[in-house]
Amino acid sequence: MVVERNKMDFNALVSTIRQVHKHLAARASRAVNISLTFRNWLIGAYIAEFELNGEDRAKYGDNLLQDLANHLKELKVSNSNRRQLYDYLKFYRTYPQIRRTVSAQLQSYVPEYIAKSKKKMPTVSAQLLIPSEQLIDNLSYSKFKLLVDLDDETKRTFYEIECMRGNWSVRELNRQIGSLYFE
Repeated sequence: MVVERNKMDFNALVSTIRQVHKHLAARASRAVNISLTFRNWLIGAYIAEFELNGEDRAKYGDNLLQDLANHLKELKVSNSNRRQLYDYLKFYRTYPQIRRTVSAQLQSYVPEYIAKSKKKMPTVSAQLLIPSEQLIDNLSYSKFKLLVDLDDETKRTFYEIECMRGNWSVRELNRQIGSLYFE
């Protein structure tokens, strides 16, 4: 909102500052959500790479996530308990197409085998394909976490579309899944 200088009074000043604050706070919040989504996806990608190519992966075996969680806790890395690490791994495996969305600034963080991969991503029918940029821009990690637990890819895509179309909150998405809206 642009206010003409000669029409500026105190109430207009307050209103303008409030609008700027609301707009930019919303943008900051969105940027944080996108960054956390990428962070969690990348953590899942690193774990998957280690499981496939880690030099000492046999040493950790079934205890990989617990051992990793313990080390990350010592380093004070937030949201990295065993269950959350498992969720990040599942998120990465469910949404491999997100690698196309990782911004240029984050490309250096993408595991090499993923960055070089030319492998086509598995998807449902082309009619239901949602660009990964649109998913990242419209769904928070909390929503992805609920969607990842849906084993049926068509069902998951249905909820992705409806969640974006209806601008559902995490609570609304959870309620719609629980009420079997798809069915």
